[in-house]
Amino acid sequence: MKRLLLFVLALLPALAWASPLMTPAELSARLNDPNLRILDIRDGRDDAGQTPYDRGHVAGSVPAPYGLWRGPADNPGKLPDEATLTQLVQRLGIDADTRAVIVFAGRDSTDFGAAARVYWTLKAIGVRQPAILNGGLKAWQAAGLPLTTEPAQVAPSSFAARLDPKFVATRDEVERIVASRSATLLDARPAAFFEGEKRHAAAKVPGTIVGAKNVDSAVWFKPGAATIATPDEVSRTAQRYGIDTSRPTISFCNTGHWAATNWFVLSELLGQKDVKLYPESMVEWSRSGLAMDNVPSRLKWLWLELKLALGAQ
Repeated sequence: MKRLLLFVLALLPALAWASPLMTPAELSARLNDPNLRILDIRDGRDDAGQTPYDRGHVAGSVPAPYGLWRGPADNPGKLPDEATLTQLVQRLGIDADTRAVIVFAGRDSTDFGAAARVYWTLKAIGVRQPAILNGGLKAWQAAGLPLTTEPAQVAPSSFAARLDPKFVATRDEVERIVASRSATLLDARPAAFFEGEKRHAAAKVPGTIVGAKNVDSAVWFKPGAATIATPDEVSRTAQRYGIDTSRPTISFCNTGHWAATNWFVLSELLGQKDVKLYPESMVEWSRSGLAMDNVPSRLKWLWLELKLALGAQ
C-alpha cells in the first residue's frame, strides 16, 4: 500500500500537467518545457496603439488574439476555414502534440468563454492536449507571478488543421435533432436570451431552438469570477441543473462563445463522450426561418427592437 501511495504521489505533477485546467503555479513551474506554447488571446489596443500583449504578458507567450479564431462581424461564431486555421497554428508553432496553454484576461465567466472557444477549436482541428490557465492573467498576477514585455520568438510548425466532425454540430444536424429529439440541446445563454427578452445584434429573431434546455454558462463560476469551480462543485452543479452526460448533447448560444464553456465543462471536466458545439448558434439559426421557442409577441418584439436600437440591451 505504501509503495502504491508513493507511486501515485510521484504521478501527481504529471497528472496536473495533463489537466485541461492549469493553475498559475503549475504553468510557472513548466515555463521552460520545450513542448509548451502559451497563447495570449487578449484582444484590443489602447489609445497609444499598444495591445494587452505589448503592455505585459507571461514570459514565452505568443500573441494569438481571440478575433483570429472567430468569424466575421455578421456571423462571429463561424469557424475560420481549415486553410486559415492551418496558417494561424503554423505561425504560432503549434502541432498535434504541443501543450498549448491559453491565457485570457480573466475578467469574468464570459471572458473564460473566449479561452474555451479557442480550446475547442484546437481540439477540433487535431491538437490533442491544450489547456486553459484557470482564472487567466488576473489569477497569474494575483499569485504574484511576473510579466514581461519581451516578445517571444517561435519556430513555425508544419501542422495541417483538419476539422473533426465529432466536435462540430452543423445547422442541418441540429435540425434533424429538433425533429427526432435524439439529443439534448443545451442553451448556454443568460435566461433573458433564452426566454426571448433579448437578442444578439446579429440575430434576426429572439428566442431559442425548439426543445432546448437553458443552463447559463455562468453557473460554473462564482459570481464575477473567471476561475472555474472545483471538480466536486462542477459535479454538484451539473446534478442541480439536471444535466445528463449519458445523453448526446449539442451546446449552443448566440455565437458559440458561452456555449464553448458548457462544452468544455461537459466534455473535458465531466468526461461526456458525445457532446458537440454548434458554432454559429442562434445567429445562424434565427436567420434560417427554422422553428423556435420563446419568440415574443409582435408588440413585445417591437419593444425589444426599440430597446436594441437605443442601446438598452
